[in-house]
Parts: sequence; C-alpha cells; structure tokens
Amino acid sequence: MTSPAHRSPVPELARGQEDCSRRSLGRPDDDEVPVLEARDVHVHFHGTDSHGRAVTIRALDGVDLALYPGQISALVGESGSGKTTIARLFALIYRPTSGELLYDGTPIRVRGGRAERAYYRNVQLIYQDPFASLNGLKKIRTIISRVVKIHFPRLGRAGIRARAAELLERANMTPTSRYLDRYPTDLSGGQRQRVAIARALAVNPKVLLADEPTSMLDASIRLDVLNLLSDLRESEKVAVLYITHDIASARYLSDRINVMYGGKIIEAGSTESIISAPVHPYTKLLLSAAPDPARYKGSGKPTHEPIADSRPVDNTSDIRGCRFADRCPVAMPKCTSEDLPLFRSIRDSHTVHCWQAEDDADYERASSDRSRTPTNSAKKE
Repeated sequence: MTSPAHRSPVPELARGQEDCSRRSLGRPDDDEVPVLEARDVHVHFHGTDSHGRAVTIRALDGVDLALYPGQISALVGESGSGKTTIARLFALIYRPTSGELLYDGTPIRVRGGRAERAYYRNVQLIYQDPFASLNGLKKIRTIISRVVKIHFPRLGRAGIRARAAELLERANMTPTSRYLDRYPTDLSGGQRQRVAIARALAVNPKVLLADEPTSMLDASIRLDVLNLLSDLRESEKVAVLYITHDIASARYLSDRINVMYGGKIIEAGSTESIISAPVHPYTKLLLSAAPDPARYKGSGKPTHEPIADSRPVDNTSDIRGCRFADRCPVAMPKCTSEDLPLFRSIRDSHTVHCWQAEDDADYERASSDRSRTPTNSAKKE
C-alpha cells in the first residue's frame, strides 16, 4: 500500500498496476463464509401517489449481496436505486419484506435487547452527512467515550479516556490532544467524518456500512477519507460496504463493484472486470460519465450511444424483464416480454442481468438456484 503522500490526488478510472496488486488483499478462501449476507431480499413500502392512490414502492426487488472480511464492496447507482435501503437493511433500521439476512452464515433474528446490542457491536453504519451525524453540543471526547462506555461498561475512566485517544489516532487525527476537547462545530467536514469513523470503530466492528461517506465533503479532502477506509480494510480486516454515485471512486477504493438500478443489482464482479469489460448498457453509461482522460484522448467524442429521453424507472410498477429497457439504447423486444435471467462469466465471478450477455461466448446462463450465484458469493478472482 502506498503512503498518502505518494497517492494520486484524483481517483480516476485510468489507474495502473498499483491498484491491481492492491486488490489481491482480502481475497476470501473458497470455503470462507460471508460476514454479512442478503439472499433474495425484497423491501416494499406502502404509500400513495400524487393522486392519493395507494401504491407499493419496490425499493429492493430480489437482491443478493455478500460482504467478506478484509474486502471493500462498492454499491454504485443513481439516486433511488436502493443503495441506502440495503445499508439500512443491514443496520436493522428496515426489515425485509421477504428474503433472508445472515450474519456469519446464521440467519439474523434480532429483536432488541442484548442481541441487538451484540449485533451493533459488529455492524456499524457511517452516515452520509458528518454535519448532522455528530451532536454539536458535545465534545469529541464525550461523543466517542459514550460509545465505549455503553459497549464496554467494565472499562474505568482511565481506560475509556485512553480508548478515545486511541480511536482518534486510528482515524489519523493526531495529535489527539488537539481534538478531544473540541466540538464538532470547530472541525472541518473531513475531520467530522473522521470522528464519525472513529466512533464506529469504537466497538471493533467486523463490518462498516459507509453510506456515501464523501459526498458531503470537498473534493480536496475526499481522498483522505477513501484512504482511511482502505487502510482500515488492510489493518483491521473489516468488511466495508462502500455506497456511492461515483464509479470512479469505487474503482479507486473497492475490490468488487455491484451496480444497482431500480432496486436490483444488475451487474456485479471484481473491480477490474467491471471497469475493463462491462456488459450491461447502464454500467457502460456510468463508466462513460466518469473522468477518464485516456478515453477521450485525440477525439473528444464519447464512446457510448445516447440514452432514450425517458424518466427514471417507476419503482411502483411491477415491471417484467429489464427495468432499464425504456432508457436502453440497445433494448430488444424480449427485454420487456420475457423474464430476465442471470448470466455468469465462465472465467470469473462476473454476473449480469442482461440479454446482451446471451451471445457472448464468455457468459453462460446461470442455474435457477439464486442462493449460490456468483453475485451472492462475491469472491475475488
């Protein structure tokens, strides 16, 4: 791992062999059990439309996702695709309408009390907005110490103070004496997000759910937070779910990328596989929107076909086939007339829900057993 002083200031798509070698870290063994997993999960909300009619919002519609120790999995997609819903599902803020959540291979059956506290000791959520997630009336020492006191009540005052200082140091906020007695309002956005990460680390979690942790930060300090998450992946061996709109930062940070659209994971695979050989037209459109000077060198022309002038997917409709079809530049009649199968790569764990893979010799139609698809296993090549 390179030091922060030698990292490129812009996490572009065109990054070299340094990232490829870095992604050999955190590779799960063949028999390794995911630390956190969702199997065929559906989340539906009941509400009303603009005319007052009852509707069902299909926020998640058959999602398979697995997180492994020492691995960063990115969840990429536009607003409303269901990314934050997955994070809140793993954080037990939402309950699945159907499907199954597993922790260390065991179905999660948490309903408050000690079991819930034990779960949160292992799974922590980092919120998007560092300006709202910290109490501005409390000192940094109090914010972090309270978490330690709740989960480790046997620690004395001296132990709690030492633990608070240690956590700030792990979040690269040194010297710690400069920050412990300050208020969140005295800190910059990047410093606040580091405090939020330090607070999440207070319980030694196995999983960090990072819900767009850099979207509220200036571009100049986003890289510091990304590098901190990467360092934690290597030093603490935590599993990280990195939620973002920015596929360029996902390429820089993650070991695996899952592309979401309309409540479904439509394409998933290792980061290098998704970046170098995307199959789904929506994934290609996301990549075309990311900064990559090499792609435009000499011509200045985009490499993708323009999308149809259509509104985003309506999650209140029970759509057969591909939800992206009405915006897809290469849509076929069967995209909306037939059920959409899962195709898997014969070379690696790349999977995609798109008929474009049917004529690709590198892909085969997956079996109907959803629970054992490569999308769910999420192992690195």
